This record gives sequence, C-alpha cells and structure tokens, in this order.
Amino acid sequence: MSIRSLLTIVLCACLLGAPTTQAAPKTFKLCWSIFAGWMPWGYAAEQGIVKKWADKYGIDIQVQEVPDYVASIERYTAGQFDACSMTNMDALTIPAAAGKDSTALIIGDFSNGADALLLRGSGKRIQDLKGKSVLLVENSVSHYLLTRALEWALLDESDVTIINVSDTEIADAFLAGKGDAVITWNPILSEIRHKTEVSQVFSSNLIPGEILDLTVVSTQTLAQHPEFGRALTGAWFETQRLLGLPTPAGREARARMAAAAETTPEDFDAQLGTLRSFYSPRTALNFARTGKLPDLMQRVAGFADAHGLLGKSGMGLINLGIEFSGEKPLGNAQHILLRFNHDYMQLAADGKL
Repeated sequence: MSIRSLLTIVLCACLLGAPTTQAAPKTFKLCWSIFAGWMPWGYAAEQGIVKKWADKYGIDIQVQEVPDYVASIERYTAGQFDACSMTNMDALTIPAAAGKDSTALIIGDFSNGADALLLRGSGKRIQDLKGKSVLLVENSVSHYLLTRALEWALLDESDVTIINVSDTEIADAFLAGKGDAVITWNPILSEIRHKTEVSQVFSSNLIPGEILDLTVVSTQTLAQHPEFGRALTGAWFETQRLLGLPTPAGREARARMAAAAETTPEDFDAQLGTLRSFYSPRTALNFARTGKLPDLMQRVAGFADAHGLLGKSGMGLINLGIEFSGEKPLGNAQHILLRFNHDYMQLAADGKL
C-alpha cells in the first residue's frame, strides 16, 4: 500500500471518528401572569407540553411567570420576552403604543364575568357609584370596564375618583379599607368576595367579547421564526383541550392550575365559568372570523385615545394601524403595529402544526 493511500485511510478514520459540535437550539421566552385564562401556560411548561412542542421544531422555549401583570407587558415591550399574555386593549395601549409591532397569535378566551366592579356593602346598585372612590389598575382593561359601567349608569368619569393600585396590591388595599369600590379580575375578585361583603354591580358578562385574553408575539420574531408560533399554538391548544375535558385527566389538570393560583379546584372551576374559553382552535378561529374584531378594537381605541394612551394628540389611529386577517385595517395602514393573525390557529384547526 502506498504512503498516499495509507494517509487517506487515516484521514477518513479521523474525520469519521471526530466528535461533532451541534449548535444549541434557538431560545425564546414567554411570560404570563396569574389569571384563570392564562394558567394553562404555567401548567403546559410544568408538564412538559411546551418542551414537547419546542422539541418538535428544534427550539427551546422558556416560560416565566411575572407576578405583576402590567410589568409583564412592559418587559415584553422592552424586548425581555418574545411573547406575553395580555388583553386586546393592553396589547394596543402598551406595546403597540410604544412602537413595538406585535401579533395576536392566539385568542384564548373572552371575559364573561371574570372582570367586575364591586361596591362595598350589600344591596348596592351601579347608580351608587356616583361620588365614590374606585381602586383599579389605571389605564388597564379595568379602567376600560369602568368607562363601560359608567355609560350604563349614565355617569361620567368625573363622577368618581380613581385610585391607581397595582394588581399585586389591590386586594390587600381594598380589604384594608381603602376605596369605596374596586375593579379587578379573577382570582383577585374571588379573594375579595370571600373575605368581605360586597355588591357586584357590573361585570364583563354585560359586554361579551370586548375583553379578549391573548397570547401576543413580537411580529419580527414571528416573521423570522414561524416555528416559534407553531410551537406556541400547538402547546396552547393541547393544554386547552385537556383543560376542558370532564374526565379525571381534565380534573387533575384543573386542580394543578388551581393550586398554582393558590385557590381550590371548586373556586378555580367557578373562575373558568366567568370566561368564554376556546378549548379548540376551531372555536377560537370561528370567533375571530365573526367580523366583530374591527368594531371592537375601534371602541377600545376610542377609549385609549380619550385617555391619551396612544399619544397626547388624541389621534392615535392616525399614527398607528391595526390589521385583521381578511378584514380592512383600522387606522394607519402604512404603520401597522398590532396584528390579529389567524394563520396559526388555522393550522391548528386543520391539524397541520
């Protein structure tokens, strides 16, 4: 055998036997906060459902609970997370208003009593709100609910005094005697009802479909990495399906979510009853295609403009636009900053994820 042939054999053996360095999977981050409609994210991460779907697409997804709701959205807006759970109004008034192009990837549910206005004492009516002080997270969906309640009562915002309190402190503040009324969401609502005497005088079940609970993703990240959107959508609807099952497996899943929310399974089931949850991608898709989203977001944008949340000019939708799948956009079509994209829910509904 020639020296050249021997060297060739040795070189091939070295190459075949050399260890290969595999690139680490791309990592993405999602944040969520405690709320009945978003508990599935914590459960899906804990039970390995998120990892299963991330592995399918060769990526890594880190799921983190952020205790303060508004802070979670602000951290997403600042680029610390690639996706975040939030309402439709907050998606418009925080990231979109700050110039972060965001996509509503998943519509998980709409509030159907999960957000409510409570007045101290029994036997109160919504008209008793006049002259009262109201605890709420200012400029959040709770503030929006207040304006809708005032419309029903034929009152103006000037007829009440708003006290801004974060969602992490609002229950303790109200239970300690601060304020005459409080507007918040579950599980905080449930805690207050159990600990003091109140009258529920208005809730989101009177404005069905107006408060949407979403999973929102950076549009740039989604465009560059559609596998991230696929994995999130797959993990979400696998968990939602389990959540809605009247079986031992479904009950166990709900019990685990209840424990994470620091409540009982019975109370958690009651909280879920105040949501119109979309347990399958088809039902979420059907809701998204009703054609009501543009009118809904027009109303929300009107509230946001009236409170200077889209810029002090009061002409927010001249400065930014909202896009809908299959619908005419709202506002500035040349500067879309919030997008309702049904493509991934469609893939899930068609079994093509």
